[in-house]
Amino acid sequence: MYISDVKTLALVFGVLLALLGLVWIGQGVGLIKGSFMTGSGFWGSVGVVVLVAGGGLVWFGMRKRSPA
Repeated sequence: MYISDVKTLALVFGVLLALLGLVWIGQGVGLIKGSFMTGSGFWGSVGVVVLVAGGGLVWFGMRKRSPA
């Protein structure tokens, strides 16, 4: 697997994680209703952690490769 493949996978997975984190934050704080997670601070906190992890993967996937 080449570096560009790893970066592409990291970017795609990071975007998905970030979106999932945003949904969990929305449910945790009560903005998105209709789930057992609605209004639960635990899921809001988990959402923040997942959002940060997804952001890190997006950052890694978008980084330019340094000249060797």
